[in-house]
Amino acid sequence: MQIEVVGVKFRKGGTVYSFSPNGNKYKKGDKVIVETEKGQDLVTVVEEEKQIDASLLSDSLKNILRLATQNEIEKADEFDKQASKNLPEIRKMAKESGLEIKIISIESNFDGSKMIVNFTSDGRVDFRAFAKKLAERFKTRIELRQIGPRDAVRHMGALGVCGKECCCSQGFGESDHISIKMAKNQNLSLNPNSISGVCNKLLCCLSYENDAYLQAIKEMPAINSIVLSPDGKGKVVYNNLLKKRVSVRFENDNIVEVKEYNLDEIKFEK
Repeated sequence: MQIEVVGVKFRKGGTVYSFSPNGNKYKKGDKVIVETEKGQDLVTVVEEEKQIDASLLSDSLKNILRLATQNEIEKADEFDKQASKNLPEIRKMAKESGLEIKIISIESNFDGSKMIVNFTSDGRVDFRAFAKKLAERFKTRIELRQIGPRDAVRHMGALGVCGKECCCSQGFGESDHISIKMAKNQNLSLNPNSISGVCNKLLCCLSYENDAYLQAIKEMPAINSIVLSPDGKGKVVYNNLLKKRVSVRFENDNIVEVKEYNLDEIKFEK
């Protein structure tokens, strides 16, 4: 069965979630109020209405309730700023409590009724006593949320090895399906220092051009295959996927030579 969904992102989140437009039309960039398991929240529309198969949904589809008002948007930003000011104090409280956690960021839900404390830890943490202490100090509901290293960078912000702001900080798509095979597809060095980001996980950007590299690989001859070039038959030793050029090795009378050709200059069996 086909159903209509809208893709949204939560504030400081990188994952796109599907919600029902509930019969209404929303544009990309709209700020809307949605119903979640933990109450209402303000999110941003990043994908307009589309039809998907209901079997693709892992959970029941919740509704977009309405467009957020300008006052709600401004208030949500103000509540977030106020919550962020508590970061130094909450870090100090965590240290005094002896918890083996690193407080990454503090945020508020859109109506200011709850403060969310994002933290990282190497293992599971019993933070119930700490949450109670925070609730008593700040007189509000507290949610402690353990996040991963990629989410930590997304919240804090950082510069990547390319010198630009990290992809996750800029809100580029999901980054959960990155594999070492993507680096191999792109002929990159598998040195961890070369293909890891500041989070010590595989670079998010490996996934962005992976489809283009896969298509290029299909068009290029296989490494070690024999091809016919303008200079005769030779063995493929390297493919430049971006420039679509092929390096071919020739052996004649004990002389080894490698020449490079444009893809359209050689013939091979695909």
